[in-house]
Amino acid sequence: MLMLPDYRVRQRDYLLEIAQAISQELDIDILLKQILQYSTELLAGQAGLIALRDEHQGWQMVVTHGFSLEEISNLDSLFETVKTRQDPLRKEIPEISKKLRKLMQSTDRGVATNVGLPLRTKKEVIGVIFIFRNYASLFSKNDQKLLQNFANQASIAIQNAKLYTQISDEKERMDALLDAVADGILIMNPSKRITRINPTFARLWGEHKDCILGKKHEEIIQFYSIEHGMTLEDAEAGGWPLSSNTAFYVEGDLILPDDSFLPVGITYAPLKSKDGNLMNIIASVRDISHFRQAEELKSTFISVVSHELKTPVALIKGYVSTLRRDDATWDRDIVQDSLEVIEEESDRLAELIENLLDASRIEAGALAMNTIDLSIPTLAQHIANIFKGQSNSHHFIVDFPENFPVVLGDENRISQVFKNLISNAIKYSKYGGEIRIDGYVRKQDVVICVSDQGPGISDQDAPRIFDRFYRAESAMRVHKGAGLGLYLTRAIVEAHNGTIWVDNTYQNGAKICFSLPIAE
Repeated sequence: MLMLPDYRVRQRDYLLEIAQAISQELDIDILLKQILQYSTELLAGQAGLIALRDEHQGWQMVVTHGFSLEEISNLDSLFETVKTRQDPLRKEIPEISKKLRKLMQSTDRGVATNVGLPLRTKKEVIGVIFIFRNYASLFSKNDQKLLQNFANQASIAIQNAKLYTQISDEKERMDALLDAVADGILIMNPSKRITRINPTFARLWGEHKDCILGKKHEEIIQFYSIEHGMTLEDAEAGGWPLSSNTAFYVEGDLILPDDSFLPVGITYAPLKSKDGNLMNIIASVRDISHFRQAEELKSTFISVVSHELKTPVALIKGYVSTLRRDDATWDRDIVQDSLEVIEEESDRLAELIENLLDASRIEAGALAMNTIDLSIPTLAQHIANIFKGQSNSHHFIVDFPENFPVVLGDENRISQVFKNLISNAIKYSKYGGEIRIDGYVRKQDVVICVSDQGPGISDQDAPRIFDRFYRAESAMRVHKGAGLGLYLTRAIVEAHNGTIWVDNTYQNGAKICFSLPIAE
């Protein structure tokens, strides 16, 4: 039978529409519905369907045309019975065709013929398209050729949709990866214009990403000083990245928008195409403030510990050497005074060593605790009585309300807290005065405070006095110490699930308070 001219025109128009839609429409369901509708109309069919094949999930009907809801439900059940462990061309599609014909003939629709053609790529069968007629007329070669054209278009649409989905998934994974990276990420085009940043860099830089995107690298990355390596501009002047595919590292103080400095380490890496053309430059920006602080802490540790160890050792050695001189005879008072100094310096040396060991235990999370029910007022009075004999110029007051709650704590460690706070109060109020140990009760915990009438703690030093090895400049000029006492005090309090702080509202000297949970 000859194809009428208007029929051929419609076929051409439909194929052109589908081809145009494939290049514009990314919704696979819309495309497949169009393809199925056009196929059914041009082949004079009454109904049609497209099913897709997945090696793991099996056959699944994705679009239909001309079926009722009840028929669609039956068709869904039919495809669920077809397994994908066979040859799709020789076994699976013929099996589907046979089951479909049998199902259609059992309905009131009275389908007489159907034709099905596979949707194929170069590597595999990805689905099938079926058209149904309810009159006895074989599908001619022209019909099958026409359907094959639509099947080919459907295969292209499915492949495009899969590629688009794959690209979208990869983009989402890349976005999630960049957003989760702890370092700041800058992605630049070959002209060094910033095309992408992650939230970490925006946070480091201190401005919204919209203020950074589109700017040139040199507008954002400016160093106040370089500690190691070279800038990107210097590297490019030396031939990078054309002369080398390797990444390079630079470390220095980055100038921020508010004119402050941020210590950073930046790794620059080129991204090239297969033919060697530069596509992107990727910069990974790491905040190295903590590394700098660790280095400073290490230097401070060595300096403080060496000084604090040398002083008592030198005194002990000096007095012992003096007492052992064969050419001198010492009276008893001088010997006693010398032995007293040796004993004091030995105790100081032992205390420093024990504090260093405790600091190491804290770092390792191994600070031993032996908790019991504690009466804080009783313990505070006991420690105060010990210090009364050491200072005649201070007046000690222990003041707690009646029925002060019992806390669960390590008696030796809480005693260490009191000793550190009271000894500091004595040390830094050299003209004497009142040292008060008092407390009050809150809903879930108790608060204990130790105050003195010395010069107090400056607002600048207050946030840092509990840091390891930290000592205020005014304190370093007057008193010896390694800066471990309050660090250990905070660690002990926090190990009891409490907190410690400086009371900035106290105006008559220094006042340090800590909380401890009430024992249940």
